[in-house]
Amino acid sequence: MMTQANAHGWHLAQINVAKARFATDDLRMDGFMSRLDGVNALADSQPGFVWRLQSDSGNATDIDAGGGPLLLVNMSLWESLESLSDFVYKTVHRDVMIRRSEWFERPSGAYQALWWIEAGRIPSVEEGLERLALLDEQGPSPQAFSFAKSFPPPELDS
Repeated sequence: MMTQANAHGWHLAQINVAKARFATDDLRMDGFMSRLDGVNALADSQPGFVWRLQSDSGNATDIDAGGGPLLLVNMSLWESLESLSDFVYKTVHRDVMIRRSEWFERPSGAYQALWWIEAGRIPSVEEGLERLALLDEQGPSPQAFSFAKSFPPPELDS
């Protein structure tokens, strides 16, 4: 479901990837997998939520991001950095993030990238992976950034 464009005509895109320690159907992943539907439903209901990547399963754990079956990808669009930040850090999503080392390997580089995208356009997984690589290789820029070093939407960046 796409919501209306925000006042400046841009949405915030985000991608995050994680390499699972075990297959998603392994009992050792149950602490993560059993929370996934609830966290996704919460995201869908959040103020500022626009869209999220999902397959027919209702989540993205079975979408091939090109890194093998243990590489999980998550992508979403938000109306603002604040709306995404509120979801990530001020809901039960935070509890899952705190425990992520139980289910996922420690990343060796950037595992999340943010960028502004024209409202109404849906990014591809390939685009998201390119933005993640750009952030990892060149550091934060208006083309790929993080919560720690963010940039405003393009027309507000003057």
